[in-house]
Amino acid sequence: MSRRLGAVDIGTNSVRLLVADVDGSDADMRVATLERLMTITRLGQGVDEERRLHPEAIARTLAVLDRYGAIARDLGVEALRATATSAARDAANRDDLFDPAEAALGVRPELLSGAEEARLSFLGATASLADVGATPPYLVVDIGGGSTEFVLGTDAPSGLLSVDMGCVRITEQYLHSDPPAPEELSTAVSIVRDHLTDVERAIPDLRDARTLVGLAGTVSAVATVEQGLHEYDRDRIHHFRLTRAAVEDVFRTLATEAADDRRHNPGLEAERVDVIVGGVTVLATVMRTFGFDELLVSEEDILDGLVRDLAAR
Repeated sequence: MSRRLGAVDIGTNSVRLLVADVDGSDADMRVATLERLMTITRLGQGVDEERRLHPEAIARTLAVLDRYGAIARDLGVEALRATATSAARDAANRDDLFDPAEAALGVRPELLSGAEEARLSFLGATASLADVGATPPYLVVDIGGGSTEFVLGTDAPSGLLSVDMGCVRITEQYLHSDPPAPEELSTAVSIVRDHLTDVERAIPDLRDARTLVGLAGTVSAVATVEQGLHEYDRDRIHHFRLTRAAVEDVFRTLATEAADDRRHNPGLEAERVDVIVGGVTVLATVMRTFGFDELLVSEEDILDGLVRDLAAR
């Protein structure tokens, strides 16, 4: 019997909603998307420095949650799961967001650990990879605003790690000039490499991966720019194969442009212009360091994992 389920992901850079009809279970589970929305709210604004959520960031996020809650109710969602990730993990005043968010959504957001975030991202991202002939084991890389999750596995995770680097965090900590100065970019790349050393130590079989799978806004934005799309087109982006040469080319272009010039790249969202270089720094360095010549873009991610996990309960 089909169930109408919903998931809300409250991230460092964006808030997203998925409403889907779910039928079956486990390997036979069928998920039909009814609504998938994303709004950039920059909840993680200044969290690294203050260790608190900024009142304006909370207000922006709550406005979106009010709208998403109404949409879920209008669509007749039977069960909704809401989660918060890196920015909320790092903030002492997260209840200033969670209390009104519970009123808006009807459920209290769960504060996910980095490991649980990684597990759910893997669950969502790998569900349909066999349909496009992707070869396991998979290395799933979810580049968020404040953290990046790495998960190795085939049918289930065999190793995972969440590290404190993402497009917002790298930008706020290291990329202060417009455009970023060469020494700032060099420092950012070095920091990412240091994190990747930790990743390889935690996931020693990482280089056994046959397919690199990339998730989240940075990856989608690079795929959009590379294809010259004038607006987001999920059908063109989902399971697009993005080469390392293309990533390096987009990185060179965006990193050497001032923000005012960068915003003229077709398909690059205005709200992502100031943090995209930080995100592509992570993406390019991952592909260089681990020797991947290609990345498979997945638009199925933690939201899909949340819905599947909720359906299995």
